[in-house]
This record gives sequence, structure tokens and C-alpha cells, in this order.
Amino acid sequence: MKSDAPVKRPSLEEALKAWKQILTDRGLATEIVWIFAENLCVEKSRAESGGFHFGFQTRFTPPPPDALEVAYEHFSETSAPLVFYRLGSRPGKSICILLCDPWFDNKQEADGFVHRDEWRMLFYPGSKDEIDEVADLGRWLHRVKRDRAFHDLDFSMTLEAIDEIKMYGRALVPYERFASGMLTRLRRFLGQPA
Repeated sequence: MKSDAPVKRPSLEEALKAWKQILTDRGLATEIVWIFAENLCVEKSRAESGGFHFGFQTRFTPPPPDALEVAYEHFSETSAPLVFYRLGSRPGKSICILLCDPWFDNKQEADGFVHRDEWRMLFYPGSKDEIDEVADLGRWLHRVKRDRAFHDLDFSMTLEAIDEIKMYGRALVPYERFASGMLTRLRRFLGQPA
């Protein structure tokens, strides 16, 4: 799938139509709950030693209504593969996440990915398995954040980046985030509005 040619992405509506058709063809729900990095809940597996279990939550860090549009537009500016990825099911719904990174350049149909090379997009419908919705704050706070192997889901958009894109027109780089945090703390210290 790797290409250096300019990428012509479809509109979000056209991409969603293609995604929902793939879900329909596989007998999967087309009502979608979109999640982002902060919504993932990775926990150590009780069934498999050294394994991990993926769940999600939208109660503690709900995505803003326009998060999917912001993420799609931002990811579409890159030439990296853009991936519509389905994690699992909840009653009548598909839990999905938008991913983007050259990590996906070598993903094949044998890996479960459906290619749309003219859009430089992949679609991963996943299995019909249910995904755990985490409603317990303690479980979410104690989720695994480090010390695990990379996974496809590590290439999702963060809600923090969505906010930055909406405020500054782009995602900030680490030193800018640090400086912004320091200015906020200084303003609070001086009694000024943050």
C-alpha cells in the first residue's frame, strides 16, 4: 500500500458510507460509537498470562460531537494510511476508532484489513465479539498505560490533540504542551484567569 503519490481522500461522508457497507456485508451493526485514545481501557488479561484485554468508556472522557470530523480532517492531511477500525460490539452498536500511521503500510487482507488503495485507506471490521464497556472509575484509572507491546490502537487521535486542533489549528508538539501547562500554573499562582 505504500506510495509517495499525493493522496486524494474522500469526504468523511463518502468514507463512512463505504465503512458502513463493509459492516453491513459482514452482518455487523452500522450504528457507530466513535472512541479516541482516552476512551480506551487496556487491562491485564485474567485469562491469558502476559496478555491484555481491551475495553472502552465514554463516561469519564466523552468525545466532543465534532471529534470524528476533526480527527478525519487532520489525518487526511497526511499520506499515511488512514484506518477505520472496529474494536467490537455493544448491543446494536459497533465500537470504532479512527487510526493513522505508516505502521499500517504492510497490513494485508490476511490480517483482516479491507483495502481501498485509491483512498489510501484500510477498514478493519474485526469480529462479532462484544467489547467491555467500563463504567467503574477505578478500573479506568488503573488501566494499563505503559509496559506493553505496540498495538494497532496505539495510533489513534487523542482528545487532547482534538482540543489543540480546535484551539490552535494544529496539534501542539511536546514542548508547547509543557509551556502551555507552565503558563496556566503561573497564571493561577498570580491569581489571573487561566
